[in-house]
Amino acid sequence: MERICIDCHKPVKGRADKKFCDDLCRNNYNNRLKAGEDRFMTETNQILKKNRNILKAKAQAGHSTLRKEELVFKGFNFNFHTCCYQTCDGHTYFFCYDFGYVSLENDEVLLVRQ
Repeated sequence: MERICIDCHKPVKGRADKKFCDDLCRNNYNNRLKAGEDRFMTETNQILKKNRNILKAKAQAGHSTLRKEELVFKGFNFNFHTCCYQTCDGHTYFFCYDFGYVSLENDEVLLVRQ
């Protein structure tokens, strides 16, 4: 009985317990299986990366404070951050990896780097 590849359905040669014709088919098959499971994690990481890039771009442009609307306009999502730090005086800093912000008065934020 001829065995066929689980991914591409071509004949499989080699060991009796071999399921794939080559490494590419094995990787494709396993990546497809994991794609559904990891979708939430992938989407979350994309949002975090985008948030970080926005903060980084604003910080490198010389901005230390800016209005929240500027961040929202660029696509910043305030619901996602990697960590938060609360100071003794009650201010909470939100970080997206190494770049962060703290809310100020009048809908402004102070950009910081960890």
